[in-house]
Amino acid sequence: MGKPIYKTAQDLEKMRKSADLLGRTHAEIAKRIMPGITTNELDKIAYEFIKDNGAKPSFLGLYDCPSSILTSVNNQVVHGLPNNRPLRNGDIISVDCGVFLDGFHSDSAYTYEIGNVAPEIRNLLKVTKEALYIGIENMKYGNRIGDISNAIQKHVEKNNYTVVRELVGHGVGRKMHEAPEVPNFGKAGKGEKIRNGLVIAIEPMVNMGSRSVLQSDDGWSIVTKDGKPAAHFEHTVALVDGKPEILTTFKYIEQAIKMFHN
Repeated sequence: MGKPIYKTAQDLEKMRKSADLLGRTHAEIAKRIMPGITTNELDKIAYEFIKDNGAKPSFLGLYDCPSSILTSVNNQVVHGLPNNRPLRNGDIISVDCGVFLDGFHSDSAYTYEIGNVAPEIRNLLKVTKEALYIGIENMKYGNRIGDISNAIQKHVEKNNYTVVRELVGHGVGRKMHEAPEVPNFGKAGKGEKIRNGLVIAIEPMVNMGSRSVLQSDDGWSIVTKDGKPAAHFEHTVALVDGKPEILTTFKYIEQAIKMFHN
């Protein structure tokens, strides 16, 4: 994967615009996500919104990906491909999406509740989202990638969940996947030093049961081995003046959920 590519102030300005559009794309999905809709329909919404705003979906065509979003339902951890199965009351779904605008990618994921979700599954989502922000807090000047990884792992395991080890966060920039890798487990004080201009996607992938995962027959979706639910939240984050700046946002998603689903 090589060495991290540190971003200039001008690069970051472009990445903020890409990331803002990505947040607004997620909100278009959030408005429409409910029992009865298919993930293919959600994919079409994302594709059209990104194109209408003069950008490209980062995932479409990347490693031959056939869709603009990845939709992972219930026991799918990540990389689920959109299909024609309607979402059902009680499902959870991670929607992962990327936007390529003016030469730069942004990447974020949000796990949505469909209708009335069981309290123990809602708690899995809560802890996974908390782990994301705890990881972000540890992205500060002088720390190392292992400090982010360790903080995420500790929070997840303290709450009796498990961290997926086969998949990791990553650098983001002119390419969707850049150095360094950002695992959600590991030793504090290890790994790449965090410096100004570093941009990474931090993305805890957390299982309710065992941490073991399998790849499905479609060659894409990663599922939990024990069939229990998994959650996934992701932000693109830059180090600016020694502190983390979250480039992507869940603000538009949360506004849409309040407006359309409460």
